[in-house]
Amino acid sequence: MSALKSELKFLFSGKGMPYEKVCLLVAMVVTVILSVLLSGNFAKDAKVVVIDLDNSAYTRELITRIDASEYMEVTAVINTPTDPKKLFYQDKAVAVLYFPRDLEKNRFTGAASNIGIFYDNTNTAQTANIKEAMQELLALDNAAASGDVGSTNDSVRGEVQLADRRLFNPQESTSNTETLGFLFFFGSMFFTFATIGMGPRLRLTHEMDRMVETGTPWEIIARLIPYAGCLIVSFVAGMAVLRVWGDLNFSGSLLAFLFTQIFYVVTVGMMSVAFGWTAANPGIASSRMILFIPGGFILGGMTGPVTYYSDWVVHVSHVFPLTWEFHFQRDIIARGAGLSDISALFGAFLVYMTGAAALLCWRFYSERRKHYAQRRKEAHAKEKMEAWAKNMAKENLVPATGKEG
Repeated sequence: MSALKSELKFLFSGKGMPYEKVCLLVAMVVTVILSVLLSGNFAKDAKVVVIDLDNSAYTRELITRIDASEYMEVTAVINTPTDPKKLFYQDKAVAVLYFPRDLEKNRFTGAASNIGIFYDNTNTAQTANIKEAMQELLALDNAAASGDVGSTNDSVRGEVQLADRRLFNPQESTSNTETLGFLFFFGSMFFTFATIGMGPRLRLTHEMDRMVETGTPWEIIARLIPYAGCLIVSFVAGMAVLRVWGDLNFSGSLLAFLFTQIFYVVTVGMMSVAFGWTAANPGIASSRMILFIPGGFILGGMTGPVTYYSDWVVHVSHVFPLTWEFHFQRDIIARGAGLSDISALFGAFLVYMTGAAALLCWRFYSERRKHYAQRRKEAHAKEKMEAWAKNMAKENLVPATGKEG
């Protein structure tokens, strides 16, 4: 009973992780928030781009029927030859349809014809509904053309077949999906554990006093460099293992990916220090990791398809830094995009990084204001004490030296 009372006292003392709050927070997040965010279990209105080289009445009718499907939304129709891979950059499409020339002519003359469809296989679950919907749509179209579904047009004889191709991860290897996602997730998580207690640690060792008096926020960022270097090296080592030992498809430039990682790890580091700044000690600060790391892993598209989420969920997910990391992974590593191909995405991330830097600067200068306010308070108290001592000395109640006689 003595041990139980002692542990209860420590649990509610605030000296360690506030588990009595964390356990309830986790329960509410899992049962309430995640049940709302993950309410969709199919790809509704997934983005589809059409390359229509035939540009006929038949293809326009087919595009309208595809867009009317609850599973697909036609976001663009292109009438010139285009590399389908580039249409997937920045998650602009989940599938690309290719209508060849003379598609309508072949349908009426009885010649064999195919409709090409390219799937983004960076997440193997996000295109399942599209595949099923396209097969049903073409089956109904061919049945109507042959007169099996009430068609009165006997001149339509050619059937249209679907020729599909899975891009970026055709072998559906977990090295390109879950395993790579866990590499970035756990790496970012332990990087946060290593840096989130920096503010409380500097405060306990009194280095914070000197820093806020003579230093700048750049000194905090400089302290992140060794941790950032270790994280980037661990990412490269992990991807090398997946490339040699596993089936990782690294389609882009390693230098381009490492360039984005410099900005990513610094951003995560600044957010980590800012979130843990006000904690009483590094142990309490560590529990705050849950506020900004796991959300990106859940909603970033590595565990579940982004197409399963509502648009507002996809937009909100960008408050988590790991969501941006998975964007870079899909575009550069999986799809082979260059920095110029993702310039809009990278520019948006720089705005996000600026926000993280502003948060850290606000923490730093708030600490400086508190420090000087405390200094003024101590100086004022000292002046009052000296004035009291002088006053008492004049009245000969205590010696002028302030010491007892």
